[in-house]
Amino acid sequence: MSEASHFHIAAGLIADGLASLFAIAALLHLAAPAFLRLTYQRWGYARSFLYAAGAVMAAASLFLALPPLRAWGSILGGMILFIAVTALLNHERYFYALPLILLLVALAPAMA
Repeated sequence: MSEASHFHIAAGLIADGLASLFAIAALLHLAAPAFLRLTYQRWGYARSFLYAAGAVMAAASLFLALPPLRAWGSILGGMILFIAVTALLNHERYFYALPLILLLVALAPAMA
């Protein structure tokens, strides 16, 4: 196998992993457990924002899982992660923002 084909296999695996993570996050937001509702409420977000975020995460997951739409999934996922990182940094949750920043970096090879 050539080096280019190894890269595309790795990019596909990264994209599938990210799609899985976005799907889990979407299900968590759509289920809206008490701890998540309370966190959103404490930070001043409406309860409906939880469901909107879950729907957008589900769309990003679907787009990342389908190779023809992977670039759009990466763009949507990047916007979601950027907003989440910004909110966490705004609330001084620096430690929690770090994994999301790493996921944001992982979106770049997933677009290939």
